[in-house]
Amino acid sequence: MIEPAAVPQIPTLYEWLGGLPALERLTSRFYDRVLADPLLAPVFSGMAPDHPRHVAWFLAEVFGGPKLYSDQRGGHPTMLSHHLRKYLTEPQRARWVQLLCGSADEVDLPSDPEFRSAFVAYLEWGSRLAVLNSQDGATPNLDEPMPRWGWGVVGGPYRPPEAESQQGQTDKILTPKENP
Repeated sequence: MIEPAAVPQIPTLYEWLGGLPALERLTSRFYDRVLADPLLAPVFSGMAPDHPRHVAWFLAEVFGGPKLYSDQRGGHPTMLSHHLRKYLTEPQRARWVQLLCGSADEVDLPSDPEFRSAFVAYLEWGSRLAVLNSQDGATPNLDEPMPRWGWGVVGGPYRPPEAESQQGQTDKILTPKENP
């Protein structure tokens, strides 16, 4: 009997980016930059020393990793409540995304287009939600589940079968270093 070909398992964004150690490097570098930034430093001046680690936990869970933030910090309702009445502005939001993307480059998160598309899509969505929830009158649904972010339209870090057959290669999952 012929065994069917194994379907390649697509990694989570969390696995693809290198897990919690990579996210902790990212948030550590990022918040160093935030505290030195004239636009964002006032927003984060009272930040607790463990804030970068908690944000790493949150991102880990969103990107398909362990549920550390939910189990130890209260999940999505806690994150939503941290933004209430912070009066974040669009320039602050845009700078936040810019610094986080720059920090991702500095700590060598994967730079392949599939990953960065999904990563930036989440940053844009989440930061815009934070701005909305930071204004007077915001009433976020605190029963919302933790967002789970995936690869989106691109579907993951692989080459479409038609591209593989054109190059005479077989279908396979690529590692970040293999992805052109």
